[in-house]
Amino acid sequence: MKKLLAGLALAAGLLAPAAWAQDPASAPAAAATVAAPAASAADASPAAAAASAPAEAASAPAPVPNKGDTAWMMLSTLLVILMTVPGLALFYGGLVRSKNMLSVLMQVMVGFSLIVVLWFLYGYSFAFTEGNAFIGGTDRLFMKGIWDNVAGTFANAATFSKGVVIPEIVYAAFQATFAGITGCLIVGAFAERIKFSAALAFLVLWFTFSYLPIAHMVWFWQGPDAYTSAAVVDATNAKAGLLWQWGALDFAGGTVVHINAAVAGLVGAFMIGKRIGYGKEQFTPHSLTLTMVGASLLWVGWFGFNAGSALEANGFAALAFINTFAATAAAVLAWCVGEALLKGKASMLGAASGAVAGLVAITPAAGNVGIGGGLVIGVVAGFACLWGVSCLKKLLGADDTLDVFGVHGVGGIVGALLTGVFNSPALGGPSFPTDWFTAAATTPEAYSIASQFIVQAKAVGVTIVWSGVVSLIAYKLVDLTIGLRVTEEEEREGLDISSHGETAYHK
Repeated sequence: MKKLLAGLALAAGLLAPAAWAQDPASAPAAAATVAAPAASAADASPAAAAASAPAEAASAPAPVPNKGDTAWMMLSTLLVILMTVPGLALFYGGLVRSKNMLSVLMQVMVGFSLIVVLWFLYGYSFAFTEGNAFIGGTDRLFMKGIWDNVAGTFANAATFSKGVVIPEIVYAAFQATFAGITGCLIVGAFAERIKFSAALAFLVLWFTFSYLPIAHMVWFWQGPDAYTSAAVVDATNAKAGLLWQWGALDFAGGTVVHINAAVAGLVGAFMIGKRIGYGKEQFTPHSLTLTMVGASLLWVGWFGFNAGSALEANGFAALAFINTFAATAAAVLAWCVGEALLKGKASMLGAASGAVAGLVAITPAAGNVGIGGGLVIGVVAGFACLWGVSCLKKLLGADDTLDVFGVHGVGGIVGALLTGVFNSPALGGPSFPTDWFTAAATTPEAYSIASQFIVQAKAVGVTIVWSGVVSLIAYKLVDLTIGLRVTEEEEREGLDISSHGETAYHK
C-alpha cells in the first residue's frame, strides 16, 4: 500500500493523461506556501513542496493560474453557496411545521455565516496546512500569507496536475462553503426544539474539534509537485493526514461532510430528546412545495460541490458532473419504486428525499467511479436511505427530525464503501497508477477491491467514532452552560415567535 501512496493524487483518476505523461523533473516545483490538493477527495491543501526538488525544477518559471480553471472554481463556490442558502434552508424549512419555519431558516443562514467567519480566522489553517496526521498548523491563521508582498501577487494552490495551480484565495473560499454547509446539515436532526444560542455554540465546538481534524485527516497531503523523486515518497506521504496515508478515497466529502454531520445530528437527537408529542401527534411538513424547490436547488448547487472538487475545468470535472446528474436521477427512481412497493404510492417527499440520498452517496465517488458505477451507487442509495428513514430510525428510537442520519449517514456510508468497489478499473473506475513517476495505470488484476473496501470501512469507522465523541462532549458542555432545549411553553408556541419574535406567515 505504501508503494501506491505517492500515486494517490491519481487515486480517483483525477490527473489528465497529458499530466501523467509529462516529465516530473521538468514540472515546476511548488513554492513553500503553495496549497496542494487534498487527498483523493479532490480538495487542495496549502502544503509545501518537497525541499529537495531538483535544481532544474526549482529554477523553472512559477506556474500561473489558468483563467478557465479559476473561473470554474469561483462558479463552483457560488453553486455551493446556493446549495446552502437558499437550497438547504428551504428543503429543511418546508419539512417542519409552519410555526418553526423561520427558526430553521435562521439556524441555516446564521450557522453558515458563523462557520464561514471561523473558517477564515483559523479553520482553513488547521485543515489545510502542515501539522501532524490529525490537525494542521498555524501558517494560515487569519489568512496570513495569502498575499505575497515581496512578489506582489497572490499565493497559489496546486490542483491534481503537476505544475497546474489556482489562486489559493479561491481554493480557501471553495472549502469555506464545504465547512459551512456541513454544520448546517446537523441542525435538521434537532429542529423545532433547540435554543438558537445553543445551536450556534454547538456548531463552534463541533466545527473546531470534529470538522477540522477530519477534513485534515482525509484531504490534506503535500500535492503532486512535492513528489520530485522516488527518494522523497515516504517522507512526503508521512506529512499527509492520517486517512490520506491509509489511502482512503473521498472525492468531495462522504466522510468529511455527510457521515461527520449525520453522526453529530444523531447524537444531538438523543441528547436533546424527542419533541413534545412525538409518536402521539402528527408532525407533517407544512410545505412540500418549498421542500421540492429546496431539493432542486440542492441538486443544481451540488454540481459545484462535486464537479468543482476536481479543481480544474477538465474531463474529470465532467465525470463528476455526469455522475452527480445520473446517480441522483437513479436514486429518485429507486426511492419512488421502493416507496410504491412499501406504501402503494410514490410521494413528492420521497422523490425529494431520493434526490438528496443520491447526491449524498455519489459525493465520495463522483470522480472516483465510472458512469455505470455511479448509476449503481444511486440505485443502492435510494433503497438504502428509504430503509434508513423507514426502519433504521425506528430501531434507533431517536427523534431525528429531518432524517439527517437516515439520509446523510446511511447515504454517506453507502457511497464511501461502494467507492472502493467501483473505483476498480475492472468495473469501469479510473483507479490510480502504480507508479507516480511513469503513471503506469493499475491493471484490473492488480486492483484489490477487498483491500480498498477495508480502507474505506476504516475511514468510515474513524469518522463515526471521532464525530460521535466530539459531539457528545460538545452537547454536554453547551447543556451545562446555556442549556440545549427551549421550555415546553416555547416549544408549543413555536420557535419562530419564542426565539425570534416573528412569524413566517400572516393570516
